[in-house]
Amino acid sequence: MGESALVIGAGVIGGTVAGMLAEDGRRVSVVSRRGSGPAGVSAVAADAADRDAMARLAEGAAVIYNCVNPPYHRWSADWPPIAASLLGAAERSGAVLVTLSNLYGYGPGPYDEAHPMTEATPLAATGRKGRVRARVWQDALAAHQAGRVRVAEVRGSDFVGPGAASELGERIVRRVRRGRGVSVLGRADRPHTWSFTGDVARMLMVAGTDPRARGRAWHVPSNEPRSQRQVVDDFARAAGVGRIRVGEIPPVVLRAMGLAWPLMRELRETEYQFRDDFVMDSSAAQTTFGLKPTPWEEIIAVTVRASR
Repeated sequence: MGESALVIGAGVIGGTVAGMLAEDGRRVSVVSRRGSGPAGVSAVAADAADRDAMARLAEGAAVIYNCVNPPYHRWSADWPPIAASLLGAAERSGAVLVTLSNLYGYGPGPYDEAHPMTEATPLAATGRKGRVRARVWQDALAAHQAGRVRVAEVRGSDFVGPGAASELGERIVRRVRRGRGVSVLGRADRPHTWSFTGDVARMLMVAGTDPRARGRAWHVPSNEPRSQRQVVDDFARAAGVGRIRVGEIPPVVLRAMGLAWPLMRELRETEYQFRDDFVMDSSAAQTTFGLKPTPWEEIIAVTVRASR
């Protein structure tokens, strides 16, 4: 068996990473509150914010993959102790710490195709969720630069793929398959980058094993941007249904929904990501590691097929 890896989080990405690592001959332990995980791995029930438990579980691990996804409305409360716990576990064990992140830390754009987000874009978030994600990376990078730990961060845009929980995730795919209209956040026709869950997992694996990845953030290799309307059209074509009506949720409706629904209340902070152009450049990872995003048509086909 190969080196051991500790995957924190058993969601879509954590489970996919763990499965890929196991197939690659690694000894894999997956930590989640419920103690779940894919076949071929050791599943452990534990709290990622428990410093002692994480330090104990990280003993002997070559890499810690932080794929934690706290409830959306609890990021400000949950992320700091989780990040500190896993950073401490990496420091005590000597494991490389690879954290899955997103683009929130950059803050509002717009980021059009001529001026996309790159890894050099300043972390200038103004919202609570963006600031907390930026701080997680800044603390990890400071520890790396001080020689206390080895870290890397992988940033993806909104997920697309089987089981993805995003603006165009499973809920939308199921409606499209039935030929039903959908309503989307923000503007339906703005260009937007989407990151395939399989490509996210592959980038995480590379970041954990290639020394060139350490000490910086990397964008997930992703295809050319497509608007929400274009993606829905692509889903419909793959599902063999007619063109689907795509409506836009008015901001006033979003605010009203947020009065009773915490998730919708939190989405107001990041509405700009769908209201404005939201384009990410992933050429650095593609060039450095020789990676390419999964072909778009293949992503659409596998996503629609999995929803059945």
